[in-house]
Amino acid sequence: MSDAMIRVSAEVRDRLAVLAESRGTSIRALVREFAESTLTDEERRERAERSRAYLAEHFGVEVTDEESAAMGVKLREAFARQQGRAA
Repeated sequence: MSDAMIRVSAEVRDRLAVLAESRGTSIRALVREFAESTLTDEERRERAERSRAYLAEHFGVEVTDEESAAMGVKLREAFARQQGRAA
């Protein structure tokens, strides 16, 4: 594996340093964790389709696009509320 240089502003670098320190890790490890754990739009769509297929096959539940979108809104709202409490 070869290293690569990523140029960011001093503000971003400083923020990454604070985040890394609070987790007891390095900026390098923090960026690697982000890259490994963050899904692309296509990966999210594929996962959603696999989840829908699983629910249909194992539980007989057909999730519509509208239901999926509504659940996404509820989840985002719940995460936002949780973030507000953590602040």
